[in-house]
Formats: sequence, structure tokens, C-alpha cells
Amino acid sequence: MTGTPAPHAPAGPAEAPASRTPARATVRFAALGDSLTEGVGDPVQGGWRGWAALLAEGLAGPGQDVEFRNLAVAGALSTDVHERQAAAAADLRPDIASVVVGVNDTLRRSFDIRRLAARLDEVCALLAGGGAVLLTACLPDPGTALGLPGPLRRPLARRQQAVNTVVHTLSARYGAVHLHASDRAWTEDRALWSVDRLHPAERGHRRLAAGFHRLLAERDLALGAPPGREPQQPPPTRAAAALWLATRGTGWLARRSTDLLPQLLGLAAAEIGHQARGTSRQLDARAEQALHEALDGLSSTPFLRVYVPRARMEE
Repeated sequence: MTGTPAPHAPAGPAEAPASRTPARATVRFAALGDSLTEGVGDPVQGGWRGWAALLAEGLAGPGQDVEFRNLAVAGALSTDVHERQAAAAADLRPDIASVVVGVNDTLRRSFDIRRLAARLDEVCALLAGGGAVLLTACLPDPGTALGLPGPLRRPLARRQQAVNTVVHTLSARYGAVHLHASDRAWTEDRALWSVDRLHPAERGHRRLAAGFHRLLAERDLALGAPPGREPQQPPPTRAAAALWLATRGTGWLARRSTDLLPQLLGLAAAEIGHQARGTSRQLDARAEQALHEALDGLSSTPFLRVYVPRARMEE
């Protein structure tokens, strides 16, 4: 990570800041990630809002202020968070830092779970080592969200499952506040999703914010009112949805197609071939082996033996 110290496990006792109120009168919250954290799907005048901004409004208690910095950028990969966002966040010396990224990595032909795990480990070590409480989440795979057919969906599902396993492991390592957002109740509720089916709508962003707020409140780290769950903006009309798909949605698909589609079609052909031969388990085994190697590569950093609060989206 350019311009940052060599990453190590957080110094000091091997315990999470399980229940503490930030000492400063100003609670500093830095959000890292991609379009999900940038707020895509939750439009406000002048841009996007999103779950992180909604959460920030409920962090401060009496006599406190919140300094919120959203460093997330649409399309960001784990390498972007690792090489650019993490150092900028560390400079802010945040009390709370969210690291939610990885879906875009699964949509790239260069996907490598070993490299992703190493990058996220360094990001978490840097921020937790500076005293930040980390927020993490596991996310649904885009193939399921988009309703793709099995041969196209299963390769993406394997990749996202691997990312989620890495995130769970790092959440335990660094005592993160972890939110499950990959449950079936979350993926199947269309009211939570925007027209592109890849980003939450306002209702979905509010549910994410409320889930994180509940877990932070259990640690006495969210002292303000929880974000409301009901949307304040009307959902887009069918005409607006069609316009988005015909303009921005088409551009999104075209950009992904030049990168992922040729490889994804090859992966789908392999799925069909293995299924016909009854050897689909071989594909699962390869993915599991790569995941084990990624996790084994993290073993040089001691795990923090801590309780990791978790919430599920259906709660």
C-alpha cells in the first residue's frame, strides 16, 4: 500500500473495542468501497446519498458532532481501496471505518481470491491498527441478484461466496462489526432493490444503515437516533426505469461485457460440460482450493480472539 506503514495486526491487547464511546467530541466516520457505499440507488438532489450517509446521521450523541467522509467510488475494486482509499481514510484517523468491497472484483476476468484477501487484510490492519472500529458486510452474488440462468450464475456465486468467506475471516481477525446482507430474504425482496437489480433502492440502503446502527448501538458506538426504514422518495416510475436501462444501464452492460463476458461464457460452457459429465464437483473443489490458499496466506498475522456481533437483514 503506497505511502502506508507495513501492515500488521492491531497493536495492544487482542480484544475488540467492544463497548466504548469515542473520546473525541467529533465522531469520525470514513466509508470505503464501491458504488454500494457511494450510494448508487438512493438519489438525492445533486447526487447519491446511500446507507453510509444515513448511518452517519445517527452516530453522534448529545454534545458530539459527526465528521463523515465517503471515499467510495462507483466501480472500485479491492485494489482501488487498497492503493488509494485506505491511505486517505487512515489520514482522517477515523473512529469508525467501513470496508465493503468485492462484488466488482467478481465481475472481472482478473478475479483472484488470493490477491483480494491479501489486499483486504492490509486495509483492515491499517485502519484497525489506527484505532478504528471496522464495519464489514457479506453481500449477495450479482448472478443471483440479476436472475441469471444457472450456468452463468454458478461461477459468480462461487466467487462471491469466496469473497464473503474472506470477509468473515477478516471480520473475526479485527473485531469488526459485521452485517449479513446475503440472505435470501434480502435478495428476493424486490422492494429493496433499484431498477438495475444490482444496487439497493432507498429502502435497501435504509435497511443496511439500520442494521449497522443496531450493531454499533450494542457497542455504545451509535448514540443518535437510528435511521428510519421507510423511504422518503417515491420509487422510480416505469418510464424512468426504462430510460435508465436504455441509457446508463446499457453502458454498464457494455463495459462489463468487454471485460467479463467472454470469460463468463467460457465458464458457463465449462459448467454445462461438467454437469453433463456429472463432474461439477471438480469446479467446486477448485474454488475451495483457491479459497483455502487465500486464507492460508493470512496465517502469519495472529487472529484476534473476539466476539464479532452480527445481524441478519431479515431481523
